[in-house]
Amino acid sequence: MKLTNKIKKDKLLNQKKKYLFLMIIMLAGILSSIIFLFLISKEDKTVLMQEINTFFANIKENNLNIVNTFINSISSNLLSISLIWLLGISIIGIPFIIFFLFFKSFVFGFSIASIIAKYGLKGILLAFSYIFPHQLIYLVIWLLLSFYALSFSFKLIRLLFLKKNINIRDHFLKYLKIGGICVITAILCSLFETYISPHFINLFIF
Repeated sequence: MKLTNKIKKDKLLNQKKKYLFLMIIMLAGILSSIIFLFLISKEDKTVLMQEINTFFANIKENNLNIVNTFINSISSNLLSISLIWLLGISIIGIPFIIFFLFFKSFVFGFSIASIIAKYGLKGILLAFSYIFPHQLIYLVIWLLLSFYALSFSFKLIRLLFLKKNINIRDHFLKYLKIGGICVITAILCSLFETYISPHFINLFIF
């Protein structure tokens, strides 16, 4: 009984360490994006601010191509999920999974920082309307999928190289289920991002 409890505690502690590590990677990505925004040239920053202005102007004037927006969103999300899931079943994919999570966090932070840099303190509400809730859910998807991808990769290493007795079939089915949940969630987020989010953002455009 004590041995079982110890194994469960060690497993839980190991999972917490993995989540903490991945959250640190996400935080590093967000902080790096903010620093990067301050380091880019004035010319690049001017182009960036023009693109942001055009993006919100199109939302305000209802000039977005809904179909193209949805296709771009869903294809990008499904491609990202498929990529990271496939990396999880390849042992060499571990560093790429970590980099992928860093990159997604970088893009998230850069988007928020750019909006606030463009509109100042007023841009905080605009940035909030831009990320809530779908962009935040995307971050959770990337975190969850990265965690399970790394976990499955480590299990493969233990099975193939350390010759541990692991029921890889059960772990694979669980990993497959996690991938399916992420796909469904991403589709719902893409629908929200395309059809609802622009109306929500419109409330905060000045």
